[in-house]
Amino acid sequence: MAKVEYEGSGVPLEDYQLTRWDHRNQEQSEASSKRSEERAKEARAREQADPEITRRKHEAFRQAWELMQKFKTPEHEIMRWRVRLYCGHITETRRHQEVATPTTHGPYSMQCPECGKDPSMIVAYEPIGLVAEPPPPPPKAAPPPPSPKKPTRAQLERRIAALEEENRRLRSLGATDDQDF
Repeated sequence: MAKVEYEGSGVPLEDYQLTRWDHRNQEQSEASSKRSEERAKEARAREQADPEITRRKHEAFRQAWELMQKFKTPEHEIMRWRVRLYCGHITETRRHQEVATPTTHGPYSMQCPECGKDPSMIVAYEPIGLVAEPPPPPPKAAPPPPSPKKPTRAQLERRIAALEEENRRLRSLGATDDQDF
């Protein structure tokens, strides 16, 4: 995995003055949230008119949920972030460790756990650390046993001479045995 350089923006625990950009993004987020809620209301009305749609939707959600449970991200791959929200409250959020900022992937706003403002944009953030320590690397396999030393040329020549002598002796024995038959 590539090394990630985590970035911060502002200091959540220090005083933070909202910028025009923060106000504009909060307005856009609220407008987007309102449009999404209106579309959801329309979808719920269509579902109530046709129970088959509701059944298919619930089945699709169930299958998606089961699939997500199979691929749960281990705790040691989750980075914790301290964030300051548009409403001024400070809380914690989590993202995958490969994400350099909490606003790059995933929601850049959230419901404030203190005041309930939803959405409340993330206006400042800093990394805190991984949720859990990574597991230790697996132990290295034991090195293979050392191979026997290769014989020297002199040793090989002595061995060849001994085998040739053994071969001559066996042939001489075989020649006398053949004469007996």
